Amino acid sequence: MGRIENRLFRLNDEIAALRRDEELAREELMFHRHLNDDASRDAAVTGSPIDRADARETAGDVTRFERHIDRLRRSREKLEAQRDRLLRKLD
Repeated sequence: MGRIENRLFRLNDEIAALRRDEELAREELMFHRHLNDDASRDAAVTGSPIDRADARETAGDVTRFERHIDRLRRSREKLEAQRDRLLRKLD
C-alpha cells in the first residue's frame, strides 16, 4: 500500500473520531440548553440574584459548547478537504 493510501486511512480515522466527538458534544449541548432554559425561567419568575447568577452560568456553558462544536466542525472540514485533495491525487 502506498503512502497516500496510508495517509487516507489515518485521515478517515481522525475524521470519524471528530464526528463522534461532535455528536457527543451536540448531545451535551442539548442537556445544557435544557438547564439554561430552566435556569432562565427561574430567574425570570423569582428575580432572585442566585437564580440570575445560575442563568448566567448556564448560558455560558451553552456558549462554550457551541464554540467547542464549531471548532470540532472546522477541524473535521479541514481534514475532509485534505482527504479530498489526496483522493484527487489518486485519480
